Order: sequence, then structure tokens, then C-alpha cells
Amino acid sequence: MDAVKDFFRVDNQTGLESPHGRLFLDIGKTGFVDLSGVRLLRCGVDTVRQLYKGLLRPEILGLFDKPGAIVDFAGDRWHSGRVSRDSGYQYKLQNADLGFVLLVKNFNAKAENIGPHLKIEVSPHAIDNLSPERLQARLDHYASQVLTNIEVNQCAVHLALDLQGWTPPADLVSNMHCRARSHRDVSGINELHWATKSSVYGRGETSMFGSANGLQLCIYNKTEQAKATDKLDYWESVWRQRDSFDETDPDNYNPTQDVWRIELRYHHSIVQQFASGSVDLQSGQVIDTRTFAAFAGHLDGLWRYGLNQFKYLARRGYYAPIWTLIRDDVRVDLPVDSLLDDTDYRRYYKTSRGFSGKNVELFLGNFVSLLARERVGARKAFYTLKEWDCWPVIRDHYAAKGLDEDNLYKHIKGLLEERNVRWGRAV
Repeated sequence: MDAVKDFFRVDNQTGLESPHGRLFLDIGKTGFVDLSGVRLLRCGVDTVRQLYKGLLRPEILGLFDKPGAIVDFAGDRWHSGRVSRDSGYQYKLQNADLGFVLLVKNFNAKAENIGPHLKIEVSPHAIDNLSPERLQARLDHYASQVLTNIEVNQCAVHLALDLQGWTPPADLVSNMHCRARSHRDVSGINELHWATKSSVYGRGETSMFGSANGLQLCIYNKTEQAKATDKLDYWESVWRQRDSFDETDPDNYNPTQDVWRIELRYHHSIVQQFASGSVDLQSGQVIDTRTFAAFAGHLDGLWRYGLNQFKYLARRGYYAPIWTLIRDDVRVDLPVDSLLDDTDYRRYYKTSRGFSGKNVELFLGNFVSLLARERVGARKAFYTLKEWDCWPVIRDHYAAKGLDEDNLYKHIKGLLEERNVRWGRAV
């Protein structure tokens, strides 16, 4: 697809071209679109996940001897428990009042070894109540109570825009285009989930584009979701923060209208790609951030990047006016200086082309031998392999050879069977 263009944007009052006008003209084609009734209530950080590597303190696992118990940790009371294997961790400490969840003890690393044993998830009200620097200090403090030999790994962030006066149109799915990672080219929808009124958010509907372990776009009815989770009062207080003293101001939050949310979810691996590939225009140095506090000034850049990756088109070659509006007029609400204009944002991809593919082949052969020795089945082995940090390199190497994930699993299963039949299981 050629470079996508924007409609001609003019001021509603003067009719003159304006970068902030709400009247969008498609001269000679579809006419015009008036977005003066759209209220951009707030764009903020909805979720922060900070990851750490280190060695578990010996006393920490004792907090989980009685799952469901209330325990003392870091000067506060926490609910302890187990979590599902899908999370990648075994235990959790949760304090919903403070707004923190600690996921402890990585499933794929032994407790006595240094490993990625901690992920801290932060809720919206904790993010709003603390500056990025104070929040990072709190995160680092909790990490020091769980781990020794601490190394900050990376962070994941969710950026969320709440707006009124716009609802997702019927053509949202058919006119949304994104880059499919498996093919590395623009080929329409990579992954779509559609939840109807009977699903998670009660009477709402949710569209999700992209993958949870990459960059994902979610569009859903935030009012209905807030009602379903009994958090509408909190969110209404957030949406009213920018209201003027004039109760009749049309830009104020309107409680009789639903709020829709447009959310970009960045997995920590994508944030790492930005940290490794983006360059400070003043110094020429890679930004190389690891913490949320260090990355906070770059969130405007991530917001704009995400809306350029997921392209909602009015017609071929032209962005829908709502996409132009939220891409150009929205800034992430954080008490930090934006580094959008001082940074060249690029993603750095590590692929198997950077070294001989023989390394991947040798690894897989040794991997299969270890599986046979430890009597690990192919399905469990493949699940573990996909959780490994080097999985993207392995996946891309075999994709270049024409093997997708399903066929790669069958390949490993075949190698393991051959190893057992020809050479026997190691004792």
C-alpha cells in the first residue's frame, strides 16, 4: 500500500486550513466529516508492567504456604495466592487498594537460580496518584523485598484514550489494516476477536487487533466495562477532571453518553525494540531505557506509532478523519516532558539473519536430546520453547524455511520420536 494520506483539515468557524480544525474535507469524493462533537476526555497510561530478574529471597516463598491468606509484605497487608500457568508465574501478592499485583517465581526458572522471577502490575489509580519517578521508586522498593541481585528487565505499557461523541462504525473491521507479523507486510487484519453483549464486558462489544505478545489495538465500550467491574464512579471522576466551570460547556463529560476507549497495548518485547532502535536526535544515542520512569517521556511517540501501524481508512489511501484527529491531537497525560519531537522512533529487530542459522539447528538438536533425557513430551517442550526470550529468532528462522508454528511443532515432535526410537530414552 502507498503512503496513506489525511483529509484536508479546516477550522469550523473560518473555513481556513488548520492543523487543529475539526472539519475534514474529501474534495470531490465523499464530501466532508464534522468531528466537532467528539470529546477527547483523556489519554493516559492504563497499565504498567515492570519486569525484574534476580534471585528470590529465601523467605519470600513462605508467604505462599497458605494460599488465600492475608500476609505482611513491605509494610502492608497483601493477599497471597497461586496463579495459572498461563501467566508464566506461580504466585501472586495483591493489594487492590494500593493498586499493585506482584507475580512471583517464574514457572520456567528454578527458585534457587537467578531468573526473571518478578513482574509487577500497576493499576490505573496507582499510576494516576504517583509521578513516574515516584512510581518507579515504589516498584524498585517492592522488587528489593522480593529479590537480591536485582536487574531491571523491561516494562510493558497500555495507553488508553477515552472519548465521547464517536462510536465504532459498522465498517471498522473491514477498513482497519495492520501489519501482519508472520508475513511482514500489510495484509489486512492479523488477528481479530469479537466479543458480543454476552461476553466479558456485559452489554459492550470489543474489537481486538493484533497479538497480546506484540502490539495490540483494543476498542471497546468503557462505560459498560466500568459498570461491569463496579468502577464507574472512579472513571467518571477521571473524565470530569478537565470539565470547565460552565456546566453547559459542550466539551464537558456527558454522563448520558457512553464512553468508548481506544487502547494500544505494548508488550515488553515491543518496548525493548523501541529502546534498542530509537535515537535521541540531540545526542545521536540510542535511548536504551529499561524502566517505566525512563520511558515515560516517549509515550507520545508510542501513541502516534501505534495509530500508524493500525490504519483505519475512510477509503483506499486515506485515513478516516477520527484516526487523524486522535493521532495528531492527543497527548498522553503524564507529568513529564514529552520527547516526541526529540526522538527518531524505530524498532530494532533481532532476527536469525544476523547470524548463521546453523546455531538454531544445533540448538534444536541439543534441545531434543535433553528432552529425551528428561522424558519431556513434545507438547510441553514446545510450550516452554515459545516462552523463551530467543523464541522469535527460532520462529523466524524456520518461517524463512517455510515452517509455520504448527509445522515446527510437528518437526520437533518428529525429531523427538526419531531420537527415542533410534537411540532409546536416556536413563
